[in-house]
Amino acid sequence: MIPTAETERKLINKAQQGDKQAFGELVRFHHQGVINVVYRMCGDAQVAEDAAQDAFIRAWQNLPGYKPQSAFRNWLYRIAVNAALDMLRREPKYAEDIDEIPLASPGIRPEGAIIQAELSLQIQQAVLSLPKASRSVLILREYEGLTYRDIANTLDIPLGTVMSRLNYARNRLRDILAPRMEQMETNHV
Repeated sequence: MIPTAETERKLINKAQQGDKQAFGELVRFHHQGVINVVYRMCGDAQVAEDAAQDAFIRAWQNLPGYKPQSAFRNWLYRIAVNAALDMLRREPKYAEDIDEIPLASPGIRPEGAIIQAELSLQIQQAVLSLPKASRSVLILREYEGLTYRDIANTLDIPLGTVMSRLNYARNRLRDILAPRMEQMETNHV
């Protein structure tokens, strides 16, 4: 549950004055979003937890300097993306944990669930193969629903760069996934 703007502003003000409980509430509100961003950047659940924890520590350390020119969520996502990129620089190869992919969803037959799991894995591998800069823009737009302007503010890049990186990422994904999709259709027909 995302807090109202007023509630979040009050929590930020308290946290900036050293109130750890207020910061804990902010963490609780934004924890899942940060985990999602980091997981999609690196593709490993344990690394996502570690990077998210690192992001929240960095946020606490830098909170006195936070200015509400952009949304707190955007500021926090920028820290999370940087934490994920730092993790990726330290250990560049993270493999997909197949246990994290759900095999069945309600109303889906077993063969449909397998196809869905294969597709999810293909998409994740394709996203992980993108250059880090393009990947972060794509994740913030397609998975987190940020506007182009919010992405520009979050990553501190020009709006035109957001659009070009997103265009590149989408085209690259299309190029990567088209042959795989054709092969999956051929194998499952």
